[in-house]
Amino acid sequence: MTPKTPFSSLGIVSLALAAGGLAISVPAAAQYNQVVSNNMSRCAAGAGPAVKVTVNGIKGSRGNVRVQSYNGTKADWLEKGRWLARIETPAKSGSMTFCVPVPSSGTYGIAVRHDVNGNGKTDVSEDGGAMSNNPSINLLNLGKPSYKRTAFSVGPGVTSITINMKYF
Repeated sequence: MTPKTPFSSLGIVSLALAAGGLAISVPAAAQYNQVVSNNMSRCAAGAGPAVKVTVNGIKGSRGNVRVQSYNGTKADWLEKGRWLARIETPAKSGSMTFCVPVPSSGTYGIAVRHDVNGNGKTDVSEDGGAMSNNPSINLLNLGKPSYKRTAFSVGPGVTSITINMKYF
């Protein structure tokens, strides 16, 4: 009978599995604040998980349109620094389509902002905004409807949604 060492077959396999797990493990915070390009190939047939977002009613081709995804939870929805992916691109009047990657199947929310003058600030009298499921946005709720009203499910493929811009 051979003596067991710390590097027995079972020990080596356990170490290899643990090392492999550490190599692919990503801290939870790493999933936040990912600035991505509007790469529509991520929404092609067989791709995903991703959300294909069609934004209607963009009022003019000035400034930038920003699309951000959030986990569909109270803790994350519209909280500073808790967005998952952001796409920002020059505005085009009418409709624009975006492909927003998400980390996995789950519940998410999408927020869209049209920064008409491109100053990076929210100018309530000029800028537009909208969210997934098209909840009403007004000055009473300060443009922040509940995560329950904006959350939707995403499967392993591509989920398509339509969002209608609103301007005050």
